[in-house]
Amino acid sequence: MKNRLAKRNSKVSSFYVMELLRLAKQLEAQGVDVIHMEIGEPDFPTPSTIINAGIKHLQSGEVKYTPAAGLPELQNKISSFYLKRYGVSIDQRRIFVTPGASGAFLLAFAVSLNPNEEVLMADPCYPCNSNFATLFGGNTKSIPVDASTHYQLTAEQIKKHWSSTAKGALIASPSNPTGTLIPPEELKKAINAVNDLEGCFYSDEIYHGLVYDQTAQTALMYSDNVFIINSFSKYFGMTGWRIGWLIVPNDFIEATEKLAQNIYIATSTQAQYAALAAFDEDTLSELEDRRLQFAARRDFLYENLLRLGFEIPIKPDGAFYIYANCKKFTDDSHQFALDFLAKEGVAITPGIDFGKYEAHHMLRFSYTTSLDKMTVAMKRLERFIQQR
Repeated sequence: MKNRLAKRNSKVSSFYVMELLRLAKQLEAQGVDVIHMEIGEPDFPTPSTIINAGIKHLQSGEVKYTPAAGLPELQNKISSFYLKRYGVSIDQRRIFVTPGASGAFLLAFAVSLNPNEEVLMADPCYPCNSNFATLFGGNTKSIPVDASTHYQLTAEQIKKHWSSTAKGALIASPSNPTGTLIPPEELKKAINAVNDLEGCFYSDEIYHGLVYDQTAQTALMYSDNVFIINSFSKYFGMTGWRIGWLIVPNDFIEATEKLAQNIYIATSTQAQYAALAAFDEDTLSELEDRRLQFAARRDFLYENLLRLGFEIPIKPDGAFYIYANCKKFTDDSHQFALDFLAKEGVAITPGIDFGKYEAHHMLRFSYTTSLDKMTVAMKRLERFIQQR
């Protein structure tokens, strides 16, 4: 039976946060009060405007397939959003509505990556990104990054690590797990470097909208020859609706549509009709209020982790994570996370989920829970540290 497994499975890494979540759920089933700071899922409900739009469409009974690229109305809404927010004009034919950002990544790599070709990524980064490339026989080269580059790849690093098998480079801004943005000039240099090398530039912009002290800039501001991965999950609060989008260069439109038709036929119809309301003024006003609440949570968590002795060289610019160095307390952040959950009922994510560089000294804290719950979590963390 073992030989029936495709060999690619051996190259797909585990997602440790899901194990932490499983253990946390077991404790909750036993009556333990668990505070969740491990999962990258906003605690706010989907805005009612979006829910009502979805309900209205379901009640119509016309829940049929849409075009593989998505509802034309939704493609148009996304295009208009980019024009208004970034001043970028996009032909809506380049926009593909996908089953979450994961679907966007799968399409992007499926349409561009050949077996044994390589994608350059930062270490640390979101673990599934590497696994997406693996599914298509591709490889990834993880390049260690630190505070000196804002935990982002630079043009110099891309050129240094480029090889004959390199196909492209992926930059996530804001990043998971660090929450850092790439500076605009560095983003432009990185895009130019990849284009000069005749590669593919993949821009993970899933956390756009959740930025606190400055403005995030889309890679489309510097080039049309880029792949943009985005989602309705994080900023718009639609995680369970499973809907995102991919923007491709012009010469990839036909091939991407063909793949979408064959891989998933179409993204959930009711999710697409619901997402039409995501760009309404009432919805955006509510999302802005939530963004300010996330900013207040970030400030609270950042100050308290520093107070307790964690090292955080850069205050996160966006997303809803703080990636903290815990070497003052342990050389095994994975065990630290397991013990903290077992003894204090607080779930956090170990650094091994995001790469190898300094992973055993790093922990990701997600501030996707209320200030009241985080206050309790910090008291439990202080007690846990004192008892070690």
